[in-house]
Amino acid sequence: MTKKDIVLKIATGTKLKQQDIKKVVQKTLDTIIDSLVEGQTVELRNFGIFKVKSRRGRTGRNPRTGQVVPVPPKKVVVFKPGLEMKKKVK
Repeated sequence: MTKKDIVLKIATGTKLKQQDIKKVVQKTLDTIIDSLVEGQTVELRNFGIFKVKSRRGRTGRNPRTGQVVPVPPKKVVVFKPGLEMKKKVK
């Protein structure tokens, strides 16, 4: 499902214009991203939790050559589904 599909589904269920819904969906996603950039945790009840997790550096191996390669530390976004989502997806 794409962002456009979400907008169309919401527009079908309501009497709002697609343009207005698209703005709201985009602003919601932008707000979530901005909060994660600031290091905040985003908790949406019954949906899930988004948070930034730091991964430490490690040594990896190039599968082609077998050469040892250092992998630098980095930050990744982690999503943990909420109870309501777990129940419905299961």
